[in-house]
Amino acid sequence: MGLRRPDACGRWSSLHCGKCPASGPCLMSKPLSSAGADALVDPGSAGVVPAVGLGRHYARYSGATVMIMLAGLVSFPALTRLLDNEQYGILGYFDTWAMMAVAVIKFGAQHAILRLYPFGGDQRALTRFSTNLVYLPMIVSMVIWGVAILGFGTVSWLSDTRFPAVLWCAIVTIPLLAFSSQVEMTLRVSERSGLLTATRVAARWLELGLVLAAVVVIQRSALAVYAGKILALLVVVGFYARWAHRNLRFAREEIDPAVYRAALRYSLPLVAMEIAAAALVSIDRIMLKHMLGDYTAVGIYTIGYALAIQLSMVVNNPFWDAFNPVVNRTYTLDGDARVRELKARLLVPIGYACVGVAIGTWTSGSDVLQMLSGTGKAASGPVFAWVGTMYTLTLLLDLAGYGLPLRKRTGVMMVLMMLALAVNVVLNLFWIPAYGYMGAVYATVLSYVALGIARCAVCPKGLLQLPDARTVLVAGGAAGLFLLAVHFAGVSQGHSPWLRASHAGGLWLLCYVVPVLVADGRMRKVLMRLRGKSRMAAG
Repeated sequence: MGLRRPDACGRWSSLHCGKCPASGPCLMSKPLSSAGADALVDPGSAGVVPAVGLGRHYARYSGATVMIMLAGLVSFPALTRLLDNEQYGILGYFDTWAMMAVAVIKFGAQHAILRLYPFGGDQRALTRFSTNLVYLPMIVSMVIWGVAILGFGTVSWLSDTRFPAVLWCAIVTIPLLAFSSQVEMTLRVSERSGLLTATRVAARWLELGLVLAAVVVIQRSALAVYAGKILALLVVVGFYARWAHRNLRFAREEIDPAVYRAALRYSLPLVAMEIAAAALVSIDRIMLKHMLGDYTAVGIYTIGYALAIQLSMVVNNPFWDAFNPVVNRTYTLDGDARVRELKARLLVPIGYACVGVAIGTWTSGSDVLQMLSGTGKAASGPVFAWVGTMYTLTLLLDLAGYGLPLRKRTGVMMVLMMLALAVNVVLNLFWIPAYGYMGAVYATVLSYVALGIARCAVCPKGLLQLPDARTVLVAGGAAGLFLLAVHFAGVSQGHSPWLRASHAGGLWLLCYVVPVLVADGRMRKVLMRLRGKSRMAAG
């Protein structure tokens, strides 16, 4: 597809920056230090970026997610059996603090990398980007980390306090994790999904092997786990450093503090948003413990929520990993209209898939949880059914209302997340005493749905794209038909969880999938294209 000729502003004709007259001198042509935030990228000066299809990105990220989850299925039961509760608690405690420190020490650099990557292939723009938004943040992070190390060492020496070795191991992992995160985001936004997914899968399985070897051979302790983790991180960081040296050029003459400050203004609100998002996930457990006074309700809630998180990883993570770099490139080079076209195309298969997975989770979620965890964990079934359905359906709202990151309105994003957290806390105060752990479930579902609706409501004009009427009517009708069939067939009554889930699965294919394929030819075309691509891949 050919690109239109750039206008006087240096951008494509449909994307005039609006800060200068098209016939006059353009702010975009000034040096970076003068242009400020708008000079972070110069897409108009770049050539055409060779694009990989979003479907291929999604397939790669989906496959990597499955392989990483398989490693988790090996790691979790193995470590829980090899480590006692105290050592496992120590590991979780210091891991939590290390992850929080990594989020702080990066100052949101990964968000700036994702949004401000210079699409088009212009080498000078890429050098400015890598110098000011990749290497300079890394240097700042290392300086902060070094100062923290000196502070810890000074306190230890002056007070004659010996910090545990596990703490020092956790501190060592912080810069390694920060560096890996920034390189991985660069790989993602530059659409090198093949290299990124292969590296992430290899790194996860390498870490698993080294950690289990250290625990079995050296010592059954959190310290041995960290020894394996650090060794694996050093291998991965070495590989990433070699790739960065070959592909991301650092030039001293391109250092511009104004660019770095502009990136901070963009990304710092997203750091606060990440903290609020983490609190939105975890605050329910804290409130359950303090309001109900025991860990039983917390355990029931956590088991169901953990399985819902796994479902979210399968449904949401690969999609957003594939979608974000593609939509950023589309917006930068072609503008609002093309973004809406992209979203409109995606909302057809994504809409049918999300509704289908949601109604399947709603009707059979409790049975699936019992199949995986045993009938003794049946109380967690409704938690998974509600939260899993919520995570699936909110993908539609988030996709329809995606636009704030493209316009760099990170402050609005932060406010929305803070408001969702406030809604969750307030509802918990009333509903946990009334409904127990299910009160926390209801509060979580409502707060996430409110967040998705709010994102659509404040989505910048020209970027909002709701599912078309045909998709809504067909998906809604097929979902209603399936739910009626489940109700009148008495699937939820009697029998074992395996048998109930099997019956519901058959009805799902017959009453949801088949009607969707019959009523909407667009989905038949999607399946035919996927079938053709799979044959080509096999050939």
